[in-house]
Amino acid sequence: TIIDLVEPQLYDIPSVDDFHDIKPIEVIEEITLDNVQEVPVFPGCEREKTNQERKACMSEKINQFVSRKFNTGLGTDLGIKGVNRVYVQFKIDENGSVIDVKAQSSHPVLQKEGKRVIKLLPDMKPGKQGGKPVGGIYTLPIGFKVQD
Repeated sequence: TIIDLVEPQLYDIPSVDDFHDIKPIEVIEEITLDNVQEVPVFPGCEREKTNQERKACMSEKINQFVSRKFNTGLGTDLGIKGVNRVYVQFKIDENGSVIDVKAQSSHPVLQKEGKRVIKLLPDMKPGKQGGKPVGGIYTLPIGFKVQD
């Protein structure tokens, strides 16, 4: 076996000034609506000025929407009694669309209904972080009572 020895070459060590044109890579992690700089704006909440007002308006509008669309009769059909909950999580993406809908409940039919209703939500004006549109995670508990 022959090994060629190569003389190491010395390179100029770059200085800090050589990197002035390089910008850092921006890493955007999943953001919850609790920590986004500007929350998404639900249709009908455009006149609200602060994040707190927009969040309250969005919560109210989503709750009204879900109350109208969610089939609470499913509880009776399934023979489920008392208070029932479906926990739904979804993302409002950088375009304002509802995506990645997930649901958890004591019954798969209720999970499916929770997903169905949330997928019907209208598009919104997206949230912003650093002035740029970003997606944000929203969690919604849906509760209803089945009368005996």
